[in-house]
Amino acid sequence: MRRRRTGTIAAVSALGMTAVLGGCGLTGDSDGVTLRLVAADYGDGKDNSSQKYWDDLAESYEAKNPDVHVDVTVYSWNDVDRKVRELVEAGKAPDLAQIGAYSDYADKDLLYAADDVLSIPVQADFVSQLAGAGQVNGVQYGLPFAASTRVLFYNKTLFDKAGLQPPKSWDDLADAAEALDEKGVKYPYALPLGAEEAQAETMQWMLSGGGGYTDDVGTYSLDSPQNVTTFTWLRDELVGKGLTGPVAPGRLDRADAFAAFANGDVGMLNGHPSLMKAASDKGVKYGMVTTPGAEGESTSTLGVSDWMTAFRKNGHQEEIGDFLDFVYSEENVLDFSREYDLLPVTTSASRTMSTAAEDRNLKPFLDELLLSELYPVGKTSWASVSADVKKRIGQAVAPGGSPKEVLGQLQATAMRAGSAE
Repeated sequence: MRRRRTGTIAAVSALGMTAVLGGCGLTGDSDGVTLRLVAADYGDGKDNSSQKYWDDLAESYEAKNPDVHVDVTVYSWNDVDRKVRELVEAGKAPDLAQIGAYSDYADKDLLYAADDVLSIPVQADFVSQLAGAGQVNGVQYGLPFAASTRVLFYNKTLFDKAGLQPPKSWDDLADAAEALDEKGVKYPYALPLGAEEAQAETMQWMLSGGGGYTDDVGTYSLDSPQNVTTFTWLRDELVGKGLTGPVAPGRLDRADAFAAFANGDVGMLNGHPSLMKAASDKGVKYGMVTTPGAEGESTSTLGVSDWMTAFRKNGHQEEIGDFLDFVYSEENVLDFSREYDLLPVTTSASRTMSTAAEDRNLKPFLDELLLSELYPVGKTSWASVSADVKKRIGQAVAPGGSPKEVLGQLQATAMRAGSAE
């Protein structure tokens, strides 16, 4: 029977990432309990590496909890999910892993549920959309750790030169792209459907057209009429008219599109909070508006969350729970979010950030969070569906491509993968 924690918990800190994962499981000795955490790096260099964040948090926690030591190892996003998978397969699962997905581990009964480890106030504080996305069969296993949403970024200087106002609808966006093209802008609208993060741009456009990856009851619906209409419009009104730049959308990665925007070569693109700093550092004057939709501003946007997972392998249920309550305190959630220009995953921290002058640049993204929809990460099939989207979706908008055919192929793959769940 699941045991609900009700205490408010002693502090537990997040990790001291100087440790190696040698026997990575756990150590319990005369010095107390050691928790092992594997985490992803959100920094862009040594000065703001996530290792610094976790080291500071660990030191703070351990000062108050001398019987619990927390070791953390930080990997880049290119490696962290693979590293955790290798550890789990080798029988050396960490106590905690802050990674990109959780459903496979939950499906194999390897994780503690949120009820097992979090106090009631902490669990109740998660933003509802994020908490819901962390559930498998109605039980929450994925603990949201960091979030972001998408808005439309536009280059103010290029817009001023072309006499443009920010677009509100698809037609506005197409008209603006044509005007920017006439002014010689390299990428009037950057459409990154390359392998790096095509699933994000795809979902953003699906939502703006009234569709999505799944229907109202959670069944895959990639080839819905709304999605076919959306990608037909993209093919005919943007890509086919040469308004998406010199690199074919299927070969344009998100990082390259962001870099081009920061270099002043992009008129418009969908972006998340990290683009603000990249653009500002290069002196690009930008604006941000709600993503345009088929008939006006989109009523829904893409939300993305990364996940904290608690593995059952080594026990330490109480220590893990106390540590996580510390991690998810309002102060620590705000510190992490502000350090890396991400959105808080708790209601209390979101409320504070929405009124704080220092966070005003993030407010457009915060406003979108409550309207956001997340990937269907609770499906164990999502990883394979996402990989297939990355591989194929660029073909849907290529000259002569058939959105209906490509989306139909993606739907068939999704249904096969989903039938195994």
